[in-house]
Amino acid sequence: MEQDSGVEDLIQRVSHEYDDLSKQLKVIAQYITENRQQMVVVRILDVATACGVQPSAVVRFAQRFGFSGFSELQAVFRDAYASGATAAGYQQRIQAVISEHPAQMGSVELAHGFMRTCQAGIATLNEELDDRAFERAVNLLQDAQHIYIMGVRRMFPVASYLSYALLHTRKRVIMIDGLGGLFKEQIEGLSKGDVLIAISMAPYGTETRYCTDLAIEREATVLAITDSSLSPIARAAAVTLTVHESEAYFFRALASTMCLAQSLFIALAYRLELKMERSDNRLAHD
Repeated sequence: MEQDSGVEDLIQRVSHEYDDLSKQLKVIAQYITENRQQMVVVRILDVATACGVQPSAVVRFAQRFGFSGFSELQAVFRDAYASGATAAGYQQRIQAVISEHPAQMGSVELAHGFMRTCQAGIATLNEELDDRAFERAVNLLQDAQHIYIMGVRRMFPVASYLSYALLHTRKRVIMIDGLGGLFKEQIEGLSKGDVLIAISMAPYGTETRYCTDLAIEREATVLAITDSSLSPIARAAAVTLTVHESEAYFFRALASTMCLAQSLFIALAYRLELKMERSDNRLAHD
């Protein structure tokens, strides 16, 4: 969806230029990243109050990224969410597809369109992957005493897959699935030397944010898989892997995020097996 890509492009630009921003503009950048849906309706005074700055600072932020002022910046978010697709339920999204494509589309046509979107997303991931961050992520997992994994709602399938896959690596893995509303109890054992894989995309699950904050409090290490280096879990993470999912027919794909998760597992499994094989060879020659 081209309109939503405008928001994503803006967030990526803000993320890339974040280190060069003043202290006040950094606070505004964080607010906008974490409150994308609210940006549709908030007033400039609301943003300024929430960030503890003057409204003029919000205007400077907008101008810093090529907008004439706050209204033009806000229009990017309003255009993206005008259809209500982001916050809408699944039935409303399908109705939006029908409205945008009044001529009946065939099932195969829909399928191929979505698959092309997934392919494009994976190609982008391949080009934009931070190789050094990925290598550090594998190192963290290799050295972890326990690996906790957290992802809710749309990110739950990714977290579930990683939990299943990593159980085959001889690592001690704990999936925080919140069954029975017990996610706080499931993470209670998290401590120094452990790694929390926190998987969250905007608008960022409150449960995942809670677990991330607890990990920092317990001096555990956070590996974040998220959509922006400015996301709440990224700012607390030792390593952040960013992934930007493409969207088709008002639905975000999972292909790129799942591909990144599988790549992480394969790299770790290879590393551990290689280490085990070398250890066995040394024992055989002793």
